Amino acid sequence: MKNPFFFLCLLVAFIACKENKDNSTTKSEVKKDTIVEKVEVQIPSNGKTDRDLSQIEFVEQEELIPFLKAYGENNPETIVDVETEFGTFTIELFPEPILHRANFLRLAKLGYFDTSVFHRVDSDFVVQGGNSDRMATHQFRRAVGDYLIPNESISKYPHDYGMVSAAKYAEQNVSNASSPFEFFVVTKPDGAYHLDGKHTVFGRIIDGMEVIEKIDDLETDDSEWPLKNVGMDMKVVR
Repeated sequence: MKNPFFFLCLLVAFIACKENKDNSTTKSEVKKDTIVEKVEVQIPSNGKTDRDLSQIEFVEQEELIPFLKAYGENNPETIVDVETEFGTFTIELFPEPILHRANFLRLAKLGYFDTSVFHRVDSDFVVQGGNSDRMATHQFRRAVGDYLIPNESISKYPHDYGMVSAAKYAEQNVSNASSPFEFFVVTKPDGAYHLDGKHTVFGRIIDGMEVIEKIDDLETDDSEWPLKNVGMDMKVVR
C-alpha cells in the first residue's frame, strides 16, 4: 500500500494546477476587456446646456437676410481661434460672403460650436464640425432658428486645401443653400474643386493646419463619424 503522504502530494499538485489554469483565464479576460475599451465609441454627453437660451433671438427664414446683414455690420470681426485637444487652429473669415461670415460669427459668440464636435472625417478630403449627439447642441439649434443660408459662392474663393466652407443638406436643395450650423475644412492636398459653386467657401485656416491634419487622421466608423469625439472651444479674436 502506498504511503498516504504520496496521495496528499498529488492532491496539492492538482489544486495548484487548477488555480494556475483559472488565473490564466482571468488574465486573458482582462486583456480582452482592455482591447474592447480602446475601440469603444465615445458618444458625447447628453447633458443640457446651462446657458439661458431664451435670450437668443429666433430667426425666421424670411427675416434672415436683413437680420444677418445688420449683424455683420455690427460685428466686423474676421479672426476666430478654435481650441481642440490636439491644439488650436485659427480661421480667417472672408468679408464678401456677408451672410455666411455673420452667421458663423453669431453662432461662435453664442457658444453654439462649443457644444458640438468634429462629427465627420473623410481622410484627405474634408473634416466637418458643428454637430453632435448632445442635447445642448439640438437645444441651441431650436433656439437659433430653422433656416438655410443662400449660396454665396465666389469664384475667387475655390475649395483649396485649408479652405473653410459651409455644409449643406443634399435633399431638395437645388439652390445649394447652406446649413447654418455645420462647416468643413478641405484636407485634400490638391483641392476639392468639384465642390466649387455647390458650397460656399467663407474662410481659410491661417494657422494650425497641423491640428486639422491630426483630426483628419482619426479612425472612423462606417458613417465617417470619428470613434474618438473631438470637441471645440471657439473664441472670436478680432
